[in-house]
Amino acid sequence: MGLLAAITNDKGDELEYKDYYKILGVERSADADAIKASYRKMARKYHPDVSKEKDAEDRFKDLQEAYEVLKDPEKRAAYDQLGSNWRAGQEFRPPPGWGQQAGGGADFGGGGGFSDFFESIFRQQQGGGFRGNGGGGFRSQGEDSEATIRLSLEDAAHGAQREISLEVPTIGPDGRMRREARRLTVKIPKGIREGQRLRMAGQGAPGMGGGPNGDLYLHIQFQPHQRFRVEGSDLYHDLHITPWEAVLGASVEVPTLDGDVRMKIPAGSTSGQKLRLSQKGLPGSGSKTSGDLYAVIQIVVPKKISEPEKALWNQLAEMSDFHPRR
Repeated sequence: MGLLAAITNDKGDELEYKDYYKILGVERSADADAIKASYRKMARKYHPDVSKEKDAEDRFKDLQEAYEVLKDPEKRAAYDQLGSNWRAGQEFRPPPGWGQQAGGGADFGGGGGFSDFFESIFRQQQGGGFRGNGGGGFRSQGEDSEATIRLSLEDAAHGAQREISLEVPTIGPDGRMRREARRLTVKIPKGIREGQRLRMAGQGAPGMGGGPNGDLYLHIQFQPHQRFRVEGSDLYHDLHITPWEAVLGASVEVPTLDGDVRMKIPAGSTSGQKLRLSQKGLPGSGSKTSGDLYAVIQIVVPKKISEPEKALWNQLAEMSDFHPRR
């Protein structure tokens, strides 16, 4: 025998199966990003505060419920197992461990206002993304927003405070979502890396029905630099030297993010050879260690020489027994 003859509510009434994938307009194979994007699009269309659709309130409630399940990997896995085991009018045979999933250590709470179908599958607990406000309206937190900020290596290395301009979603006087230009002050922490994100709490999309704003996430990109290339926390600099410096060795100045330092060029250096300056790359922060700076030797040959210089080169060619192509 299965656990239930069919999915029922507390009164024993048989409930209609809800296809959350169909409600959100996505395939069952959709990833988290596709689910989130579809939810955002449809929520803007059917939110009761802004929509003129006759069934907007019911559609929005279904969207909230579907998103509550499919955005959470554990809820989604439990729902997918249900879908593969249940058909309308047939006995529901739960997968192994269903009881632990539905009421054990995992939080399957959905908050008030969801359907009997949802409450019958997942234990109702406090919280969740959807709440009724007791007055027939809806209160939900605004969606998070994302933007890209481009930094100089110096700002990333030393930290900075910058003013940025960007367009953010707001609700206009007519109650509809629109884009609005806004200036924000951003504090750049010392040692930030390319690809990291900065979170600005409450600077995302506005909440609906008095709900809190979402957050703004700034993706960090580095501006091209004239002297350095970046690989992770390490910096690379093409160090131009003369042929005689490569042959005889020399002491030359090498730029770093903290100013020039002197470096010894070993005699017999070749183009492409890397010389390391320890901990002269991007500085560490928190658990991150400082990177290194690599000076990549590039031997530069003069394009124009005087007659006396030419005579010396000819003399060297005649007396040298060095033959690199042998």
